[in-house]
Amino acid sequence: MSAAEDIKAGENDALLAHMAALPPILEDMRVALATPLPPGAAQFCAHGRAWAATYVETVQQMVEYAETMSATGRFGMMEEHLTLILVGEYLNQLHYGLPMSQGEIVRPADLGLVHLPGHDHEAVKALMRDGNMAQRRRAVAAHMVATGITEADAGLDETHQIMRDQFRRFADEKVAPFAHQWHLDDALIPLALIDELAALGVFGLTVPEAFGGLGLGKQAMCVVSEELSRGYIGVGSLGTRTDIAGELILQNGTQEQKQKYLPAIADGSLLPTAVFTEPNTGSDLASLATRAEKTDDGYKIIGAKTWITHGARADMMTLLARTDMNNKGHGGLTMFLAEKPRGTEDEPFPADGMQGGEIGVLGYRGMKEYDIGFDGFAVPEEAVLGGETGKGFKQLMQTFESARIQTAARAIGVAQNALELGFAYANERQQFGTAIFDFERVAGKLVMMAAEILAARQLAYFAARTKDADKRCDVEAGMAKLLAARVAWAAADNALQVHGGNGFALEYPISRVLCDARILNIFEGAAKIQADIIARHLAQ
Repeated sequence: MSAAEDIKAGENDALLAHMAALPPILEDMRVALATPLPPGAAQFCAHGRAWAATYVETVQQMVEYAETMSATGRFGMMEEHLTLILVGEYLNQLHYGLPMSQGEIVRPADLGLVHLPGHDHEAVKALMRDGNMAQRRRAVAAHMVATGITEADAGLDETHQIMRDQFRRFADEKVAPFAHQWHLDDALIPLALIDELAALGVFGLTVPEAFGGLGLGKQAMCVVSEELSRGYIGVGSLGTRTDIAGELILQNGTQEQKQKYLPAIADGSLLPTAVFTEPNTGSDLASLATRAEKTDDGYKIIGAKTWITHGARADMMTLLARTDMNNKGHGGLTMFLAEKPRGTEDEPFPADGMQGGEIGVLGYRGMKEYDIGFDGFAVPEEAVLGGETGKGFKQLMQTFESARIQTAARAIGVAQNALELGFAYANERQQFGTAIFDFERVAGKLVMMAAEILAARQLAYFAARTKDADKRCDVEAGMAKLLAARVAWAAADNALQVHGGNGFALEYPISRVLCDARILNIFEGAAKIQADIIARHLAQ
């Protein structure tokens, strides 16, 4: 009997009918998670509720995915099984223990609740019992081997699917074959490749056509970022700096600033970098100490910045500095569009008043990270974003939604790369006379990766669609980034485990993917910051 035949006829239909009954139960869960925290509740409780709310939204998106795919005739065996595996598993974790991170399991009692709503509902019990079961995982594993396909239909429309196909081919041909050597050599991504990306419109994806861009939305950004990151996270991340700079200027710049910078960003002739973080501030950007002192014709920048990605090659810095020394909060901060000469590896910062050096890192190497010290670096008056001082922090906060959605997409690309590497190795590696994929726990790891990647993808697309509808989406973006980063790390870690000792060898690409995956839970707001944002929203 095949793995698919182990599942009784009509069982999937019954479970999908139970899924259709979930939305009101999920809404009851949202209400329960938004009740006042119990007296004395601490960060663990608040963050646990944030994670639980993220799971609830993820399950909701999977319900909507199932409905949409069924209505369009695209809900095949792979899509059905992965959806049921994910929903069954996440409902179990919501009711019995959810991993916020390794060693941090949150349960309903930790949330100040006896139990979550729906614990005794027949639909929930059926999905928890029969969703993520061994027979279903075996059926997906058999399908993977038979077809060589490791991912479900993402549900994209025709336009976005064409984009995915185009950038997948590009990543397979121009990125993936070279990525591991770039990593081992700690080399910058070749400028020739950056020029090719520019010609494809990567840097102007979301820049309006009036300023030389493609005028597309954040879901397009997700698709492109995901596919390029599947090839190499460094390449997928090239667009992050342009997207942040472009959005800052589009939303806040003067007309002159828009006309000057947006076309150059869109065509790739100007490479921007974000210069925000300082050695002692981390996520506490409101307390930045780097100052911009007024001069007769502009400002001079004095202070230290760190974790500046692609800093040497950049032509312009979006630089946050304090212009009001009497205001120690965010109201004293101003955003500058500070031009600088493009550096080289031998002379990374060839400008008066600034110097810096490379930060050695485990992964995410293709653009390099830098410390920069400013000692009187001059910027003109017209470099103030929007022509107004004291607005910098508020201007920056407006970009974090897009940055976090894009980071979620990068994480999904990294996770998909890990899955593909693990799947290929598991089918090639022979042990005890058979491919190791034939061992249930090896195949099971890979199947669960596919299920969680599908879910993280749907959550990221949901956040992107919300942003494209011009709605506030800091919570949706935070949820997408929170989940996708954890999924990427779990996928990379499990794929390396599938490789066994070979995964620990630098010659195998999975060693790079593990290092690349680790940063995703840290930058663009660490996991605790995302949980804080979501928890504050729940409390409103």
